[in-house]
Amino acid sequence: MELKRIIEQLTKDKGIEKEFLIKTIEEAVYSAARKKYGLQADIEVVYNEETGEIEVYLFKTVVETLTNPIKEIILSEAQKLNQEVELGDSVGIKLSMAEFGRIAAQAAKQVILQRMKEAEEEIIYEEFKDRKGEVVNGIVQRLDKEGVIVNLGKTEALLPWGEVIPNKDNFKRGDRLRAYILDVRKESKISQIILSRTHPAFLIALFTLEVPEISEGIVKIINAAREPGSRAKIAVTSQDPDVDPIGACVGIRGSRVQNVVRELKGEKIDIVHWDPDPAKFICNAIAPAKVLKVIMDKDEQRMEIIVPDDQLSLAIGRQGQNVRLASKLTGWKLDVRSKSRYKEIQRLQYESLLKVDGMTKEIADLLTQNEIVSAEELAQATVEELKGLGFREDKALALITAAEKFMSTPQATEDVKLEAESGEE
Repeated sequence: MELKRIIEQLTKDKGIEKEFLIKTIEEAVYSAARKKYGLQADIEVVYNEETGEIEVYLFKTVVETLTNPIKEIILSEAQKLNQEVELGDSVGIKLSMAEFGRIAAQAAKQVILQRMKEAEEEIIYEEFKDRKGEVVNGIVQRLDKEGVIVNLGKTEALLPWGEVIPNKDNFKRGDRLRAYILDVRKESKISQIILSRTHPAFLIALFTLEVPEISEGIVKIINAAREPGSRAKIAVTSQDPDVDPIGACVGIRGSRVQNVVRELKGEKIDIVHWDPDPAKFICNAIAPAKVLKVIMDKDEQRMEIIVPDDQLSLAIGRQGQNVRLASKLTGWKLDVRSKSRYKEIQRLQYESLLKVDGMTKEIADLLTQNEIVSAEELAQATVEELKGLGFREDKALALITAAEKFMSTPQATEDVKLEAESGEE
């Protein structure tokens, strides 16, 4: 009855199925019996539900002359167990658990513990595998070389040192923390839950918890970019024209965004309007700097952003942080230039066109208006492109050939070098 109580308690506390536990115990006792009686023995193990007892039977064939004591029993001995047995019958002899000895019993115990651990790990994995992307609360259990071990209640999770907010998260044992479930792995039958506090999705998840309009689907976060512990940007849009997505995320007197900032240990957060037009979106993302002009290269997924001279440092940000985050947020490579530097580049490029043999100011102006702004770009153009601008085929070929010839000269190399130096900020 003690075993029955233990099985019921484990089923309740650990969530392990009763049938699995019983089967595991039967297999473990069977393994122990095999160690005692050998592989030839015909053994059967059964759990008696009524008595709560594991019953072990050794089956032997009734014979007249004994040749194999493990598999056979003589008729006279068999009839002491059952008077009705005859030669050739199979008799089940109930064994005492005490007969297995300490070593066999220990082996059975190890099998039971191992199978129970595997069952627990499977339950944990099944529970958490679909919870990737959730924010969980936990208590710091301990710190080790891999990271912070966090108690989630039923199990432990790992917050690797690389997923801890640098110079801000200084956890000690017993501290409460919130983190994002980054991954749930199963390796060698062991479940491992990996947490993060640095992933951009943690920022998105925190806003989702704080802002009802997001969880209701009215406001949508398109993307987020972070430099953990320092600064972040999120791009938001609204499905309802009457709902301001930025206002919803900020909250009354900034209450909602401040709750997120507090959780991220003071990380500054820029909330920007997402726009389907990449140029407008990037202008929003580079804020608070004002953008004068955007030059887009779709093939290279690159944009050149021109800003007033006095706002260059604002657009780039401290150590390039603002433009770096804007680039991550929008998915475009961004080059920021001041207005005066951009004009200087334009002047150098235009002058390089004028140095091509056969070039006139009128032709250079026409090419520039059609985004062929330098000798280098003219050398890379095709005859068909120039014909599309109104040039005859022979003239187009002559211009391209002259541009290629010019680009191979030391003068062109010097011009490109000057242009590159002029473009550096």
